[in-house]
Amino acid sequence: MADQRAELTWTEDQIPVSDHFDDPYYSLQNGLEETRHVFLAGNDLPARFTPGFHIAELGFGTGLNMLTVWSEWERSGQTTPLTFTSFEAYPMASADMSRALAAFPELAPWSDRFLAQWEGGTCDLGTLRLEVVEGDARRTLQTWEGAADAWFLDGFSPAKNPELWGADLMQQVADHTATGGTAATYTAAGFVRRGLEDAGFTVTRAPGYGRKRHMTRAIKS
Repeated sequence: MADQRAELTWTEDQIPVSDHFDDPYYSLQNGLEETRHVFLAGNDLPARFTPGFHIAELGFGTGLNMLTVWSEWERSGQTTPLTFTSFEAYPMASADMSRALAAFPELAPWSDRFLAQWEGGTCDLGTLRLEVVEGDARRTLQTWEGAADAWFLDGFSPAKNPELWGADLMQQVADHTATGGTAATYTAAGFVRRGLEDAGFTVTRAPGYGRKRHMTRAIKS
């Protein structure tokens, strides 16, 4: 079960901000373009899409990352389901998700289908098999039996949510990554990069999105 539900404050531009972490759920500049830059391009997607591809994520939030990659999966012509597993300690209410996702009308064909069925936990959307594992990822990831081809590391800022970026958790990420699998994150914090390197990833710093000068990309050898 979840530790607790997400509590939010909304900016004047209708961007949700976590009361617990005092951090917005996505870029104040353009959340959709940030997702495309950091998590899709950062993991060489959609070029790496293959049947049976599995993405895992730390921090489900509004579902924006999932919807963005699902839309690209369908546009790429894949016929088998994309598997997407996300670990989330503070699940957002569906009404709040709907309010947040309304800012991205381009994704409406996917967000509408998702929200019509979403009740938490697992969701089979035909071309997408979604599981959101509720609870502290430091505990839940240890017992997960999956192995991802790509990771979206999207917890709140390491300065405000260091628990989701610690070395032990980065090792768990590595242990649940297929050989040749990748990870990407918007942060270039030194301790995050070192944690990924110590866990067995080859880590590179790449240009960030918007006002962020750098981001992090990682490949498991």
